[in-house]
Amino acid sequence: MASGQLYIDLDAVVANWRALDAMTAGETAAVVKANGYGLGASQVARSLAQAGARQFFVATAHEGRELREILGQGPEISVFSGHMSGDTDAIRDAGLTPLLNSADQVARHRAAFPDQPYGVQLDTGMNRLGMEPEEWAALRSDLEAGPLSLVMSHLACADEPEHPQNAAQLVSFSEMTVGVTAPRSLAATGGILLGPDYHFDLSRPGIGLYGGLPFAGARPTVHLTLPVIQTRDLKPGESVGYGASFVTNKPRKTATVSGGYADGLLRAMSGHAQLFAGDTPCPVLGRVSMDLITVDITHLPDIPDELDILYPAQGVDTLAEAAGTIGYEILTALGHRYERHYTGGAI
Repeated sequence: MASGQLYIDLDAVVANWRALDAMTAGETAAVVKANGYGLGASQVARSLAQAGARQFFVATAHEGRELREILGQGPEISVFSGHMSGDTDAIRDAGLTPLLNSADQVARHRAAFPDQPYGVQLDTGMNRLGMEPEEWAALRSDLEAGPLSLVMSHLACADEPEHPQNAAQLVSFSEMTVGVTAPRSLAATGGILLGPDYHFDLSRPGIGLYGGLPFAGARPTVHLTLPVIQTRDLKPGESVGYGASFVTNKPRKTATVSGGYADGLLRAMSGHAQLFAGDTPCPVLGRVSMDLITVDITHLPDIPDELDILYPAQGVDTLAEAAGTIGYEILTALGHRYERHYTGGAI
């Protein structure tokens, strides 16, 4: 075993989708952008479609075209970035639904496809994508006269339930969409957990499908194990890794495993993360390098063949905390060198 082994549980992804779907009275879509949050859009999307998901969201038209090849005709595929210059062929050929973010995008889409459905994204306070209230007010009547399929916005602070911006954005979205007859959507994973006021007609879970916070009840979806390449006995005063950032003050036995920042195991976790032999933690010593990580195995009774870095006792958010980041980054950074093994679902 020369590379890390990444095990992806598609049944867990489906179970998480069903659990989130059960929390709302409306339709539940699935966000599968960034290659299914790093787990594999092909396997994830097919499994969710088989489970009953009929609407999918991606970041770009390129992702949408690839997803259409995976899912075939039938499911609706919406594109968060809208109708960008150069997207026209992909939108036409793959039958995508762009979420129009500006007057320029409206004009581009209408010129290319006068009768093809579109959604609209509204900015309710995140100041990222979407039409601001004045722009929406000026275009609303014209947009509603066409094949408008969805009106949506996105919450900036849904992972902090008590944050006042959640309520402020809810008020803004409600006011901006009074009388809209097209389906409305405000909630991603965090918004679903905020309760029924945020659910509207359609929810769009992303991170919760893949086992990440804020969905604390999610089933873990990934297990990553790294092979031990070499072990070494250190004497007091010897250092480990680049920069000699760790110097031992006592005899230690170390193991160097195959994996590093080129595989999505961030350099920022140097000196903070742990790998596991069964349930026994083994601290990272020194810096995470491009291909290698060294850990302390002094306390283990036997030299292991492999060590776990993602498994139930250390999920994506625990590992992310060690790196000072979020579970999203850990998942989407999972490298191409891992040998991937899928279980369950529609492989």
